[in-house]
Amino acid sequence: MSLKPLSLEYLLRPSSKISGKIPALFMFHGYGSNEEDLFSFASELPDELMVISVKAPYNLEPFGHAWYAINFDAEQGKWSDNEQAKESRERIVTFIDEAIEAYNLDKENITLLGFSQGTILSYAVALSYPEKVKNVVALSGYINENILMDGYSDKDHSNLNFYVSHGQVDQVIPLEWAEKSPAFLKKLNIPTTYEEFPVGHGVSQQNFLSFKKWLEEHI
Repeated sequence: MSLKPLSLEYLLRPSSKISGKIPALFMFHGYGSNEEDLFSFASELPDELMVISVKAPYNLEPFGHAWYAINFDAEQGKWSDNEQAKESRERIVTFIDEAIEAYNLDKENITLLGFSQGTILSYAVALSYPEKVKNVVALSGYINENILMDGYSDKDHSNLNFYVSHGQVDQVIPLEWAEKSPAFLKKLNIPTTYEEFPVGHGVSQQNFLSFKKWLEEHI
């Protein structure tokens, strides 16, 4: 299938469906990576899903891409560019709308799958625009409340489902940051599956098989 020009670059694995609206899964990679990273999962995911792996818009030197800048300051420590993150949140929403129209996707059956910074953006998109998303697979990330849309808590999140996982020895994003997610999501009445695995900042085979099973039950 030839790729249609949309506002962000991406890779695509077609759905096995040949008629009707197509369920879709959008992948968002981590800081310093690219659209090929998570796309390695695509061949193992349910056939009916169209899998779209998106490249973040900001180039890093000497290689890799980011959804927003992370600055390392000797005095302030590590800090994120929240304004840039909000811009990427909106760019993702626009891209999803474009893809729905371009590929006849089922707007009622959209799944986001993120890793690390891609998870942080997936949280921001789903919690800010719950009407646009059905499922979220949130790997090795956390909820940054500073990049959620104003008034997000007043929206109806009842159709969302979350799978959240984290490595118990993650040296990049502390486990305790991820551990706050289930309670945060529960306040919004969002069903959440939360799991931890004995790994660092990555996705183990056991983790993959677990979220794959969850996906099969929720699409």
